[in-house]
Amino acid sequence: MIAEKQMTHRSKKRSLRNIFIGLVPFAYLSPSILLLSVLAILPIAMVFRYSLMNNVIMEKNPVFVGFANYAKLLSDEVFHKAFANTMYFTAMSVIFHLILGLGFALLLNTKLLPQMTRAIFRVIYVLPWVFTATIIAILWRLLLNPNGVINYLILVSGLSSEKIEWLSSKELALHTVTFINIWSGYPFYMVSLLAGLQGIPGEYYEAATIDGANGRQLFRYITLPQLKPIILSLAMLDFIWTMHQFTLIWMTTGGGPLRVTEMLSTLTYKLAFSSYKFSQASASAFIILALSLIVALFYVRQQRATDD
Repeated sequence: MIAEKQMTHRSKKRSLRNIFIGLVPFAYLSPSILLLSVLAILPIAMVFRYSLMNNVIMEKNPVFVGFANYAKLLSDEVFHKAFANTMYFTAMSVIFHLILGLGFALLLNTKLLPQMTRAIFRVIYVLPWVFTATIIAILWRLLLNPNGVINYLILVSGLSSEKIEWLSSKELALHTVTFINIWSGYPFYMVSLLAGLQGIPGEYYEAATIDGANGRQLFRYITLPQLKPIILSLAMLDFIWTMHQFTLIWMTTGGGPLRVTEMLSTLTYKLAFSSYKFSQASASAFIILALSLIVALFYVRQQRATDD
């Protein structure tokens, strides 16, 4: 009996010790978990609660209305227009970020150019990434002004007989802001893909060349497969970041003219601080979060697959 009690006591002590050891990592992470809860989880929960009320802040006693705000938004033509604009803006930005970033990365990785030339091009190509969104917006507004440099060059060269309203035209405004975002974002891809290219062992190319592979086959069967994990990660992160783009749109067109450049981010801002419909703005913000989470889940799954 005594031996059994001692064994039971030892097993309990061992179990408590294992539990304590298991909790040690969480103790080290507790400051980060607390900070994350205060700065992210708690605000998200509050915004979701606001989206279920009739109109918080403006009403002293807001009433619970369930998903009425979501239903109203999803049936609103303005929301449909903003969603379509956001998807176009995001998809075109991601596609051309990849094309330009990969093209410049291949150019900077080639041995055909002298090292000094490649160094100069690296500085030039990475310049758009140095500027903040505010500076980029101001710079391009000056360049694309009807009396700006670009219109002057077009008139002088004879490409057009009249000044072009790049940011005020219903036909051109969305394409113009998309172009500006593409110009400002491709260096992120370029730098990341250049690092990936430099990490591919040269033996792969030497072996394939000996077997008779040409340049196109080397790119298709060696370069692209080796860069695939990086490309997928960049594309998913870029999709999330671009979908949240606000500063560039707000400081160039403000969502105009006639909402042709209205994005989900600008619509959410206007609902909250122009129309004072804070509950609908909360619902819109939560829809953006849901779209981002869907892409984030694919990103996490892809990262796990890469690690395995």
